[in-house]
Amino acid sequence: MISLSSNQPLIGGLLIGLAALMLLALLGRILGVSGIIWNAVRHPRDSAWRWWFVGGIVTGAALLHGATGLPAPAPNPAGWPWVVVAGLLVGFGTRLGSGCTSGHGVCGIARLSPRSIVATLVFMALGVLTVTLVRHGFGGLA
Repeated sequence: MISLSSNQPLIGGLLIGLAALMLLALLGRILGVSGIIWNAVRHPRDSAWRWWFVGGIVTGAALLHGATGLPAPAPNPAGWPWVVVAGLLVGFGTRLGSGCTSGHGVCGIARLSPRSIVATLVFMALGVLTVTLVRHGFGGLA
């Protein structure tokens, strides 16, 4: 069993950066997971690499879990209705912002894109607001 402890965020960030760099170097594509999934569904004939990429994310997480014994994500105590609402809001925000956290936050900021910097700041502020409202405003759902 591998002990990662306090280095987990650093290792995770390095692996995300490596994935973004490899995608750019090997396929000339900029990483944006929501766009990759959307285009995999939208253009099924030209989507093999996209499904491989998404499968790699899931497989990598499973392998890391198996190798380290890190706990699996716990079910959301708020229940499925809140999960569905949250997923729809994330999808709406991704379309509204023309990208997701990986596209704007990892690749956009690395390219010093002002639009991505603003989008990431909005994502972070709304994330803090959402957690605050859910934990304290709606009777401690999470």
